[in-house]
Amino acid sequence: MSDNHTVNAAEGDIDLEQYTQSVIASISSKASPRVRKAFPILIKKLHEFIVEADVTVEEWQAGQVTTVQRDEMVLVSDVLGVESLVDILAFKRTAEAAKNDEKSSSNEVSHSAILGPFYRHGVPVQPNGTTIVRQFEKDAGYTRLFGTVYDSEGKPVKGAMVDVWHDAPDGLYDAQDPSKPQNHCRGRFQTDENGRYETICLRPTPYPIPFDHSAGKLLQMMGRHPYRPAHIHFWIEAPGHKTLVSQVFDRESDYLKDDAVFAVKDSLVIDFVPIEQGKSAKEGYEARAELKDVLKYELEQDFRLTKAVSQEDPGLDIQGLAIGGEPVVKA
Repeated sequence: MSDNHTVNAAEGDIDLEQYTQSVIASISSKASPRVRKAFPILIKKLHEFIVEADVTVEEWQAGQVTTVQRDEMVLVSDVLGVESLVDILAFKRTAEAAKNDEKSSSNEVSHSAILGPFYRHGVPVQPNGTTIVRQFEKDAGYTRLFGTVYDSEGKPVKGAMVDVWHDAPDGLYDAQDPSKPQNHCRGRFQTDENGRYETICLRPTPYPIPFDHSAGKLLQMMGRHPYRPAHIHFWIEAPGHKTLVSQVFDRESDYLKDDAVFAVKDSLVIDFVPIEQGKSAKEGYEARAELKDVLKYELEQDFRLTKAVSQEDPGLDIQGLAIGGEPVVKA
C-alpha cells in the first residue's frame, strides 16, 4: 500500500499494520530528515494506541474541539490517518456482528467512512426528489441521486433519515463560505414506504482540506498535498439500527490513490452515469422542466444497515457533536 492509500475492505479483513505503513509512506522524501525520522514513530505509536485501546468512533468524536466553520482537531487527526483508522476498527466490529447475526440475509454490510469536519447538525428534512442545490451552479454536473435503505435482513427500511452533503463546484462547503446560501449542497430526506430516498445534487469536485493552521503545517512538514478526491457524504440512521456514516468517491476523480485523509475504500468508489435531456431508463424517470437542460448524471446508491448496538453499550450521540450541536449521551 505504499503507493496507494485506498483501503480494500471488501472482506472486512483489513491489515492494520499495512494501513499504518501506508500513512507513514505518505511522508515525502522532500520532508526534512528530522520529520522523516520522528513522524513515523509518532504515527506508529499513535496507531498502536488506537488499536490496542480499541478506540470507538464515539470516543474519538468526544475529544474534538468545534468551531462554527471547522474542526481543526479533526483535520489534524485526519492527516495523520487517525479518523480513518478509527473508522476501520468500527467497520471490522460491524462486519463481525453481521457474520454472527443468524437472521441476517447476507454477511455483506455497507462500508463506512469518516465523518469529516463539515457535517452540520439540524438541517431541515425536505421532500424526496427535491434538490439540495440552493443556488444555481453554472456548468455544474447536476445529478439525480437515489437509492434504497435496507435492514440486515434485506428488507426496505421505512422512515430512515438520510443526510447528504458535498462541496460546491468551487471546492468549498457552505460552512466555509458565508456568501453561500444556508445548507447549500446538503439536505436530509426520510425514506418512503419502500425504503427509497431521492434528491438532486451535484457531481462533487476534488478540493483541498483547510491547510492554513495546524493540519496544513503538518502536511507541509511531511511534504504532502492537502487534496481530497471528489466525494459525497452520507449519514443514515433509523430506530433499532446502527447509524451509518459513509462516503462515495467518483471513479474519475484525481487523488483516489493519495487521499489526504486516507478515507478511500475500493468498495466506495462509484460511477456517475451520464443521462441526456434529463431522462433515465431507470423507472422511466424524467426531470422537471427546469432541470432538463442541466441534469447530466444519475447515481443509484443503496445502503444496508445493521442492528443497533446493545443497550448495555449506548455510546455517545455523535450527531450532537457535529457543527452547531452539543454532545449528549443516549438514554
